[in-house]
Amino acid sequence: MKVGFIGLGNAGAKLAGSLLRNSVDLTVRDLDVSLAKGFLSKGAKWANSPKELAENVDMIITCLPSPKACAAVMEGELGILEGLTKGKIWAEMSTTDSSEIKRLAEKVIELGAHAIDCPVSGGCHRAATGNISIFAGCDRETFEMAFPILRLMGRKILHVGKLGDASVLKVMTNYLATINLISVSEALTTAKGIGLDLHTTYQAIAISSGNSFVHETEGQVILNGSRDINFTMGLVLKDTSLFQDLAETHNIPLEISPKVVEIFRDGVERYGSDELSPNIIKRLEEVTQLSVTAKGFPAQIEDQEPEELGYEV
Repeated sequence: MKVGFIGLGNAGAKLAGSLLRNSVDLTVRDLDVSLAKGFLSKGAKWANSPKELAENVDMIITCLPSPKACAAVMEGELGILEGLTKGKIWAEMSTTDSSEIKRLAEKVIELGAHAIDCPVSGGCHRAATGNISIFAGCDRETFEMAFPILRLMGRKILHVGKLGDASVLKVMTNYLATINLISVSEALTTAKGIGLDLHTTYQAIAISSGNSFVHETEGQVILNGSRDINFTMGLVLKDTSLFQDLAETHNIPLEISPKVVEIFRDGVERYGSDELSPNIIKRLEEVTQLSVTAKGFPAQIEDQEPEELGYEV
């Protein structure tokens, strides 16, 4: 199967890299041509437009920063929809609005093509090794068509049901991770403020009922000081806002969620949308005049598990 990949950002580049590493016939595109150079040097092809890419592959994958960006790539001049024909597959791997997914998918299906929303979860370090998790929302026929490609990019692949459900679950899990990031930031800052050793604090949390994936990853880069988790405050604000909008649309009165959105909106206003998301702790460091760092923690998280073909869970 020939695959086209549009969007070579933090996550997209790693997912596309897994395809190339597994000898997939790959065509790539990004508005920033420089992001494609490494792929082209390893044998990938380049498409001059989303339309051209869609015309020349069997499966088109988009991994873009916002619903607006995806709509432009799909519906704009020389967009994907202009190049789609019967039997092709469009796979949306972005974290996006489920209603927007459904709207675009209707246009894809009208052309006789297949649509699937398949966002990923587990951090960019696991995307780099093909060990990330993938949620897939689509009919069973489409899932089975896409599965041979999905299993090259992800370890655990969950067919969640109908189109759009994967995107709902993705923003929900990102919301939970964000709560973890805020609480880890508050816990580590408090530990520093009362004079606890931060190495001991980290280990105590790691072996306790308070441990989490976020503590073991973002907690370490916070303490290192790099705060580099390949994710930005702007993206967190987008994802948590999508979750809050979803709850409001269904008249579910959440209490923590609005505060989470408020915290990250403030972070974006202070530090910019491109600031690394773990630096949300800077809000606490500034008001307390504390530096929540310690020696001996990694600047980046690397996945230590060997790459394996993915499987359905």
